[in-house]
Amino acid sequence: MMHVYIEPVPKGQWGPIDGYRIETQDGTRLSGELLRSERLAVSEAKLHGYVPLLATVRIPDKSVAEHWKPADKAPVPV
Repeated sequence: MMHVYIEPVPKGQWGPIDGYRIETQDGTRLSGELLRSERLAVSEAKLHGYVPLLATVRIPDKSVAEHWKPADKAPVPV
């Protein structure tokens, strides 16, 4: 299965997180809409057969493995 990245929006370290987007390695968005929580983004990715990765830093880089962790190993926020 292909990995997808759950990224916080807006990108940048200032201000609150408005939602999350699901993207592939090359930056293609899987969903045009902004998902309100990580939990919804993970569910959406799994529903489409992908393996979701969650960002561990506020400004993640897809090429840096330390910026990501598998969603099934992470505690899901409520």
